[in-house]
Amino acid sequence: MRGLRGPVRRVTAGRLAGGTAGVVGVAALCLLAAGCSTGGTGTRDEGAAVTAPVERGVPTPGASAVPPVRTVDAASLLREDPKVSRRIKADLKPCSEGAYPVDTSYGNLTGGPVPDVVVNVMTCGDAVGIGTYVYREKDETYENVFAVEEPAVYATIDRGELVLTQQVYAKGDPVAYPSGEDVVTYSWSDTKFTERYRVRNNYSSAVGDGAVEAPDVVDPTVPRQN
Repeated sequence: MRGLRGPVRRVTAGRLAGGTAGVVGVAALCLLAAGCSTGGTGTRDEGAAVTAPVERGVPTPGASAVPPVRTVDAASLLREDPKVSRRIKADLKPCSEGAYPVDTSYGNLTGGPVPDVVVNVMTCGDAVGIGTYVYREKDETYENVFAVEEPAVYATIDRGELVLTQQVYAKGDPVAYPSGEDVVTYSWSDTKFTERYRVRNNYSSAVGDGAVEAPDVVDPTVPRQN
């Protein structure tokens, strides 16, 4: 915000009488010669003083209202969590060069002082979700407050809500072609997540130029029809 700056007005004296003007002229010469002041510090009439403008309303740098994100080691967090099944822990292995098939998201879901952590575990080969978890910080540790361990599941954070997407497979569906998906929205309520919305999306069986009946041996590169 800019400071308010008022115009500085100089006040000039009116026209003086002839005798008075003469005195003023002598005084001006005296000042120039520095002979009318005993110590060179006499009063000088230079008009109204110009004061430096004061900028008001300028905010000072301060701490951000959003707390910094503290990243976590998702693989270690899952291994140390007793709520994570043995099956998930057994499948939690690096895919290549020490990289684990784990996605991690940070955001405010439970209203705590620090961001919550959403962890999705996938398979290395086809990146299919096999488990999703939400961790909330409590006493400087992370507490598991949500878990789904089912095939083709994945969770995200959307405007403070947890959105879980799960692929739906009919009998004979290949991994690349599910029959549909369920999208479930959860909100935090007191001490747990509660379901608010559920949407079922059914995918069309017609792919490309038209519907093709699926063969006995399912080939994921061939369009299919239920």
